[in-house]
Amino acid sequence: MTDPIADYLTRVRNAIMAKHRVVEVPASNIKRDITKILFEKGYILNYKFEENGPQGNIKIALKYNPETKHPAIKSIERASKPGLRKYAGSKELPRVLNGLGIAIISTSQGVMTDKEAREKGIGGEVICYVY
Repeated sequence: MTDPIADYLTRVRNAIMAKHRVVEVPASNIKRDITKILFEKGYILNYKFEENGPQGNIKIALKYNPETKHPAIKSIERASKPGLRKYAGSKELPRVLNGLGIAIISTSQGVMTDKEAREKGIGGEVICYVY
């Protein structure tokens, strides 16, 4: 696998389109950080880190509206790819849907949202957009 983050995002996207309640993905430190951000911002219902084998897994409970059955995540797409990395300074950080969505940024101080990076005045690699 050449891009494990794209695989993570694709598994989540496919599970949402198939209306699954839970999706399981192989774990890594950056995937754990992305999962924590998605939970803190209310895009997923819950998550659980399982330590089985050398790598472990992340079980993610997806969030849907109880009445309309629409998913909380409308779109989740990769911004920076292995063939074309996208970096942004603190002044050029992207705004997703005019602030309604989030961009997940990998900075020197860890993985955070575009808003947190803007407040701290740091830039980094734009990993993905979620709304």
